[in-house]
Amino acid sequence: MSMIWLFDLDNTLHDASRAVFWRLNGSMTDYIAQHLDMPRDEADRLRIHYWRRYGATLLGLERHHGIRAGHFLAQTHVLPGLEAQLHMPSADRAALKRLPGRKFLLTNAPADYAKRVLTALDLASVFEGVIAIEGMRVFGDLRPKPDPRMLRVVMARYKLPASRCVLVEDTVANLKSARRLGLRTVWMQHYLRDNPHGPEAGARLHGRPNGVCVRIKKLKALHAWRPHDTRGA
Repeated sequence: MSMIWLFDLDNTLHDASRAVFWRLNGSMTDYIAQHLDMPRDEADRLRIHYWRRYGATLLGLERHHGIRAGHFLAQTHVLPGLEAQLHMPSADRAALKRLPGRKFLLTNAPADYAKRVLTALDLASVFEGVIAIEGMRVFGDLRPKPDPRMLRVVMARYKLPASRCVLVEDTVANLKSARRLGLRTVWMQHYLRDNPHGPEAGARLHGRPNGVCVRIKKLKALHAWRPHDTRGA
């Protein structure tokens, strides 16, 4: 029986540390400063605080300040000229296209941005579905990764049995949440060393934390790994 692959986007499929994160962070900080009427340095601290507390800055803004998700996402993800800055190794692209099984994108980014990146990377036809942050509401509340409630809803919506699902991610907290629900988990580490401000900043990249079945640096390693072997590859 074939596997079902759930792939994160930024810093999993492409080098977002180089092309995206610094621009997104600045855009979100500018948005917070403008719409909450606060100095930019204070807005930047608030952005980081909510990101660390909730896993997504938007979640804190929505919960505590009444910011509308659609407006925030549309305003902060414009990023002119993004396509020219995106980078993905050709070997990773080829490996992803050859990987057997169903493939879904599971990202805390908005759908328009995700589809834009996939198109630029020549991956739009690879994925059966794109599950973006707009589709991560549970009973009306936004529940992005690593919230297990969202994962349960997504798997039920697409009829994906946890025993056949593999989550490929760069963020350990998201992997741990998925593993508790019975998914296999792959920690993609390729771009982590170039993202000193990310959620894994300072992490011991040579170890294998609880909740991580295997760690990889290249997507081609997925071809050699057997998902039912949780000892790693």
